Amino acid sequence: MEKTELRIVFMGTPDFAVPSLDALVQGGYNVVGVITMPDKPAGRGHHLQPSPVKEYAVAHNIPVLQPEKLKDPDFIGALRELRADLQVVVAFRMLPEVVWGMPRCGTFNLHAALLPQYRGAAPLNWAVINGDTKTGATTFFLDKDIDTGRIILKDELPIGPDDTVGDVHDRLMVQGAALVARTVDLVLAADGDITRIPTIDQEALIADLQAQAALEGRSFELRPAPKIFRETCEIDWNRPAWQIRDFVRGLSPYPAAWFNLSLSSGESVVAKVFRVTVGDPASDAPGTLDSDGRTCLRIAAADRWVQIEEIQLPGKKRMPVKALLNGFRL
Repeated sequence: MEKTELRIVFMGTPDFAVPSLDALVQGGYNVVGVITMPDKPAGRGHHLQPSPVKEYAVAHNIPVLQPEKLKDPDFIGALRELRADLQVVVAFRMLPEVVWGMPRCGTFNLHAALLPQYRGAAPLNWAVINGDTKTGATTFFLDKDIDTGRIILKDELPIGPDDTVGDVHDRLMVQGAALVARTVDLVLAADGDITRIPTIDQEALIADLQAQAALEGRSFELRPAPKIFRETCEIDWNRPAWQIRDFVRGLSPYPAAWFNLSLSSGESVVAKVFRVTVGDPASDAPGTLDSDGRTCLRIAAADRWVQIEEIQLPGKKRMPVKALLNGFRL
């Protein structure tokens, strides 16, 4: 089967999905349509802003559908008219079966983790928060449950000791794009018969991993990747300093870890934190703040001082802590 014979519909919304769509377009694959989120109000004027994927599709003259509801009959009808053989999903919404089951070659998703680990909405954040030294991307065929379908391909990516989730995101979206193209090539090589593509059943893989761990005398656990909310991002100073450092890395630059900071005026504000370092052992109670008023702002964790390096107050830009201390008294 030639590239031009396989009709592909791409589904995605944020920046992370754009390199994958670009890899298909630049690779000469036949992308016949793009599905993305509806335009959203943004900025002070609340002007409608298209998603990055829509902007790319419009610039390359690819038809775009933006359904509010994925089970809407009008959308389902328009999707059928695209006559997709294969659907590719990168950073999109959970699909109903009437959508993912439509193409004859199925629908595959690019997940930003090494499945079966980190099933869920925020795999990159949780990998960094948990202090992992590697992550990766997985392509798998969608089924009725979340992130449980048969695995097609995997590709590992190291996480450096100082990497933030933003650093990992930017590298993985490029590496993931190449994995998407390789996965489509497997569909092409199978002449559209996806039963000829070697895949791995996730439940069988989990059983194998559990058995291997038991033989080695260690435990095996699946780590989830649930959606992150504002309350998830509050720093718990009762935790060890190195865990707090990983927590900040795993939420930087977005949505950002935070804590309540008291100013000399008596006002308490939410301070977002983007970078910290681990300092000397601390005997003060967790949450105790210490500052020289010029260059140093540190807070006691369960075992050591956590030095705040980059911070942001409401209505202000992200800045080094030295710049903050030049303008505020704590």
